[in-house]
Amino acid sequence: MGIGDLWRLEGRPSIAAHGTDGLSGLLPRKNRCVRVLTGVCSPVCVATVVFLLLVGVCLLYLPDPLAPDRLVSLPGENSPVTLLIWTHPFGQYGELPDCLELFQIDGCTLTDDALRYPQADAVIIHHREIATGYADLPPEPRPPAQKWIWMNFESPTHTRGLWRLEGVFNLTMSYRTDSDIFLPYGYLVPRARTEGALQKSFAQPLRGPHSSKLLRSRFVAWVVSNWSESQARVTFYNQLRQYIRIDVFGRAGWPLPTDSVVQLVKRYLFYLALENSQHTDYITEKLWNAVLAGAVPVVLGPSRQNYERFLPPEAFIHVDDFPSVKELAQYLLMLRRSPAQMRRHLDWRRSYGVRQPTFFNEHYCTACRAVRRTTGRTNVVRDLTRWFYS
Repeated sequence: MGIGDLWRLEGRPSIAAHGTDGLSGLLPRKNRCVRVLTGVCSPVCVATVVFLLLVGVCLLYLPDPLAPDRLVSLPGENSPVTLLIWTHPFGQYGELPDCLELFQIDGCTLTDDALRYPQADAVIIHHREIATGYADLPPEPRPPAQKWIWMNFESPTHTRGLWRLEGVFNLTMSYRTDSDIFLPYGYLVPRARTEGALQKSFAQPLRGPHSSKLLRSRFVAWVVSNWSESQARVTFYNQLRQYIRIDVFGRAGWPLPTDSVVQLVKRYLFYLALENSQHTDYITEKLWNAVLAGAVPVVLGPSRQNYERFLPPEAFIHVDDFPSVKELAQYLLMLRRSPAQMRRHLDWRRSYGVRQPTFFNEHYCTACRAVRRTTGRTNVVRDLTRWFYS
């Protein structure tokens, strides 16, 4: 039994279980042509071309903070819009952002004043508050042409009550690449020619392999707060700790010695980026914290193919790469003894910076930009449950 079978036993097929054809249905069309390369290119060439193409396609989905808000389409599409924040996510109230000042997104007025509901061009609704009964949906009938946006950044395992929302929303916003409004927990940005240009893209530059190994006297770390024996990641941890030492921090381990997970992980060679559940595109800040810190992430989440939409193949170690936990542990021990082998997992860093969108200001402004771009067009999301669980 391979490591990946730990969660597949729960009955949810992974992308990898369906093979390449199963994945191709989830990828943008441009990604599907990659297979043609396998007949005319060496394995190294194929890997390089595949990653560059996937990163390029993924970045097409992403909002570009540097791009001017020039939108050419239907009449009236450039008109300013008002976006109503129906509930503040998780009850965390804060001052609403100036989209133009922070993200160079023009023509957006944000409000959380429910009295402006009749005048709002769109309403963004965070799933958690509706599902828990903390808030009700806006009143019907809704104003003509008003769009309702379903926003959710939790995994399907922790998203309940979707069946009650079929046919209610017009746009989806989540970490999934096939959302109407796609904004991941993080993504790579090709390194600009100058540090100034990289900073203007809101990305943090990554240090090269030599600085990444500097002062890393410790081996493997894991920061975890939500601990449940039923989780695949806890099963995996309990097996891995039989072979190597793992320093555990958070509610389930030692107190964090610093407020910054990134600063803590800078002391370690490897970081366990283990998701609380395994679903398509559900790759959270756990991965990006490790990347920013310069540690090599050991990942448990969706399939390796899914991770490779966001990172070069050598940038992470997937638990599915090994038939047993013991062999994974032996590989980590080998890397610690061999700087040359370790460098294979770090050399890619010279070419990229990391962008981590800020919750939830950037999400509001990105949604507002999407509303401007879809003025005059209104669709209905009829298969919300089936789509999100796919």
